Amino acid sequence: MAGRSRTPGRLGSAARLLLYCIGIFLALDFAYSSFTDSSRRRPGIPSETYHHDLAPNFDGYNQWGKIHYRMFTNSLGFKDALVREVPAKPTGRRILLIGDSFTEGVGLPFEETFAGMLARAGQASAEKAEFLNAGVGSYSPVIYYKKIKHLLEKGIRFDEVVVLPDMSDVWDEATGYFCIDENPQYRAHCRLGDSRRIAQVQAYLRRSFVVTHHTSQLINSKLRGLRETPKSQAHGISPATLVRAGWTEPNPNLEPRYRPLGVEGGIERSRRNMQALADLLKKAGIPLTIVVYPWPTQLEAARESAQIALWREFCASNCKRFIDLFPAFLSEKQAYPDWYQRLFIAEDVHFSLGGNKLVFRELATHLLR
Repeated sequence: MAGRSRTPGRLGSAARLLLYCIGIFLALDFAYSSFTDSSRRRPGIPSETYHHDLAPNFDGYNQWGKIHYRMFTNSLGFKDALVREVPAKPTGRRILLIGDSFTEGVGLPFEETFAGMLARAGQASAEKAEFLNAGVGSYSPVIYYKKIKHLLEKGIRFDEVVVLPDMSDVWDEATGYFCIDENPQYRAHCRLGDSRRIAQVQAYLRRSFVVTHHTSQLINSKLRGLRETPKSQAHGISPATLVRAGWTEPNPNLEPRYRPLGVEGGIERSRRNMQALADLLKKAGIPLTIVVYPWPTQLEAARESAQIALWREFCASNCKRFIDLFPAFLSEKQAYPDWYQRLFIAEDVHFSLGGNKLVFRELATHLLR
């Protein structure tokens, strides 16, 4: 009996020692993170109007997975070649690009993105054209509309808007950004969909406990690798990432992942917000171009992507141009067995330098005179 009575005490002491060690570890992590915070400043900031953005006049480094790269933004908070002041009114032709992380060009400095290549070529062309990149990771139609409306209300002028909707946009529209939507039908889901404050807290914790964050990422990566079968790891891409583009393939099991609106609801909301943008631009006399492009998994499908059909139909009555980049990517796939390594970041769906060059070549034929 005496031995049994001492067991809870020993367990209590072990628990206190464990908590003490964890506390010391977190305190040291916090001190280290605070000391090095100035060199790890990140460009992302929240926005009350359109959820999130990049900080204006940022000069530092960003991170995408294991990739660290130099990054600048201009006075409008757009990814750029350097920190600079962008006048509200252009001196010549100005084209605004907007999309999500593919358009922002994650993992690469501005000069190696298709937006940067267009900007450089535009200035070198006989009839100079200025390209501004308003794209930011995790944008979707509701943010395209709200951000461009905000820019116009601030007096920023441009001659054409080129939207590059991503495969993940339908997922974004089905599951979030409800608090910034002007439609009461979608604002009713505000508490379910607004992750801005949660994202702020998560960003603070990542900055304040860097070692803990990286350790948890490493552990999660190892556990995910054990759970996922080789088939689900095509090109090393996480199935959780592929869910965001899953609406393009028939799969009724996806519905729970697209709550609260569901797949069809996400498609319909995408249309409505893109229509709001098209109407806004039409009223301002600004033409709209929509560009669609594939993820690696869509290049392996035998049928036409639902992404193409959705925006081609929309553009029939709303756009100056509809540009389909799928054929160019398919040609690369047919010509090169190592097409994935040539066009995409390893274990990712985003474009590498090679993929950005391909997008640039195709867009230049339409956008540069």
